[in-house]
Amino acid sequence: MDRPWYAYYDPGVPRDLERPDIALPELFLQTAQQNPRRAGTIFHDRTLTYARLWEQIEAFAGGLQALGVRHGDRVAIMLPNLPQFVVSFFGTLRCGAIAVPTNPLYTQRELEYQLADSEAIAIVTLDPLFPRVQAALPASKVNAVIVCGIGPALPRHLQPLFALKERRAGRLPIRPGGVVYRYESLLNSRPTSSLHSVSAGDTAVLQYTGGTTGYSKAAMLTHRNLIANAVQAHAWQGTSVSGDVRVLCAIPFFHVYGLSIAMNLSVVSAATMLLVPRWIPKDVARVARRYRPQIFPGVPTMYVALPAMPGRPERSFSSLQVCMSGAAPLQTEVQQRFEAMSGARVVEGYGLSEAGPVTHCNPILGERRAGTVGVPFPGTDAMITDPETWEPLPPGAIGEMTVRGPQVMQGYWNRPDETLAVLRDGWLHTGDMATMDVDGYFRIVDRKKDVIIASGYNVYPREVEETLLSHPKIAEAAVVGVPSDYRGETVKAVLVLRDGETASAEEIIAFCKERLAIYKVPKVVEMRDELPKSLIGKVLRRQLRDEHLAAQMTETGTG
Repeated sequence: MDRPWYAYYDPGVPRDLERPDIALPELFLQTAQQNPRRAGTIFHDRTLTYARLWEQIEAFAGGLQALGVRHGDRVAIMLPNLPQFVVSFFGTLRCGAIAVPTNPLYTQRELEYQLADSEAIAIVTLDPLFPRVQAALPASKVNAVIVCGIGPALPRHLQPLFALKERRAGRLPIRPGGVVYRYESLLNSRPTSSLHSVSAGDTAVLQYTGGTTGYSKAAMLTHRNLIANAVQAHAWQGTSVSGDVRVLCAIPFFHVYGLSIAMNLSVVSAATMLLVPRWIPKDVARVARRYRPQIFPGVPTMYVALPAMPGRPERSFSSLQVCMSGAAPLQTEVQQRFEAMSGARVVEGYGLSEAGPVTHCNPILGERRAGTVGVPFPGTDAMITDPETWEPLPPGAIGEMTVRGPQVMQGYWNRPDETLAVLRDGWLHTGDMATMDVDGYFRIVDRKKDVIIASGYNVYPREVEETLLSHPKIAEAAVVGVPSDYRGETVKAVLVLRDGETASAEEIIAFCKERLAIYKVPKVVEMRDELPKSLIGKVLRRQLRDEHLAAQMTETGTG
């Protein structure tokens, strides 16, 4: 196939690259052996070297082994960006198990689903999250809950953010016993026997993604998939980053973007991870000002908020050299404003959980084309195909983004039919509608799926609609994504109430906050007498979006 994008690669970036055919723990060990004294993580002014992190990874793996975790078992990791996440993740893989990154903001219902679907037998979490985990246990196969004490792990001002509606947000007294174990006690463990060898082709992660047909499903990503994507991203940086590299890790590691382009890329680069456990601009600025990062993977919401901070944010971010933006479209004015403030290069890319995640990016030193997601990564092929026939389409045609590369998943966990619907001969059909120009730059036009991307998080309309329909006053519900200058998209609910009922937007939003992670909660609520539907009774979401846009243009006088 023709690959016109090669002509636009930065100097020194290879068309393809050698990738170590090893497992992720072996990659970490190599970095630790070559850079034992280098800071691996810095969190809350506490530093752990790569050598010390590896010692803790080995100990944690031994602790899991002692708890009965075996090769192929699933271990959920419900933590924010903390050193404990790094240790738990690589320790889980070190004993041959599969990591299941889990959002710390999940409600009990969301957690129950993910634990049951993955059949996880263990979960790692924090003190303030324990009551929620405990409530979800009866619906799961979990027989070991490993709880990290707050201690120095989480600054006190962040504790309430993860406790949600728990009784209080400080230390919650967890008495070890039964199925509950202290994380700190596992670090005193040693393997009782030789740890199981792990191969590059083993599944490393169940990364939950989704669609519009129901709850999310798990992409099976191997060690080989994840190492490939980190090595690709490292090669893409080329000579654009210099010095002892520090990565500003504000993207959560439980999100595949943060997992690969913040954490795993740092390990490949022997870089220091500057850990930010929750997106709070002033905290990000404090960390950046003190530790002077060069790399910052982010989402458009972050690039909007940081230049708008009071004071002189440029003092905090002047050390940045390269910023990658993903998970949502990046507006040109947002890119330009952040670059003017920081002096860094901001490049937009594209990816999805099923590809570990990055497949495309604009060149860092070369030609960036506004409105595009750039060109395919080294070793990655991409084409536009007819969404019905899967046949390739010529440059300029609108069709489905289809990709192939070493980072593409093996399939969906326990969903062979859905795997067959998106994978054929190594090609992944993404569901995103796009175009490719004659030079090989790709532009995302629309999404075949109705997934909403709010602040970089995927929100699946049907899940929100089902929550809304459980409200006794609501007869019908439709959820759509509408433009937001801050979030990229925000969630809008259009509702029809039952006869004789009345409800305020505030009441509906409060109802959802008790049942959904905060980024899934509708920010805009509209009441109607009826929803627009097709002849077969299907709600016309696109019409709802178009009507919202038309009303918005009328209000602002831009129509």
